Amino acid sequence: MASYEYTSKQDLMKTIHSHYMLLDAEFGGIDNSQKDIRIPEVDKTPAEIIAYQLGWLDLVMGWDKDEKEGRPILMPSPDYKWNQLGGLYQSFYDKYTVYSLTDLRDLFRQAEQQWLDWINTLTEEELFTQGIRKWTGSKENWPMVRWIHINSSAPFKTFRAKIRKWKKYIGEHEE
Repeated sequence: MASYEYTSKQDLMKTIHSHYMLLDAEFGGIDNSQKDIRIPEVDKTPAEIIAYQLGWLDLVMGWDKDEKEGRPILMPSPDYKWNQLGGLYQSFYDKYTVYSLTDLRDLFRQAEQQWLDWINTLTEEELFTQGIRKWTGSKENWPMVRWIHINSSAPFKTFRAKIRKWKKYIGEHEE
């Protein structure tokens, strides 16, 4: 079974929330003054990790909302194409740069809850059957659940490892 396959909507939601809670807990010991520190071993700062997630969660829910409301879906966003992801990520970082780490975590908590609430409105068929939503495309093995996984559960897990590496480096290099 592929890592993005879940047994049910409840299994998906439980996994997402579990990975979110583990990721969020890693930010607990980071001081706001450290939120923008970049280190060579990790490609994102703590603030950028959260901004990245806020951006993607919003985009994916927006695609679904646009389709349901009959609007054209411009993926990944109206201002960026798939070959311009660096610019898209920078737009996320710029949008959220004014927030403290505490505020970013609050926004992330709210976004994760909205994400779970949105998933809860979907049927098992919508989640697990390819092609129910046009925005998921026609590529085989890319049902909505896979898009949800690669934009939440998977990066939550990956970013937890990155933030742990970041904290270890900061701890070893503090004056």
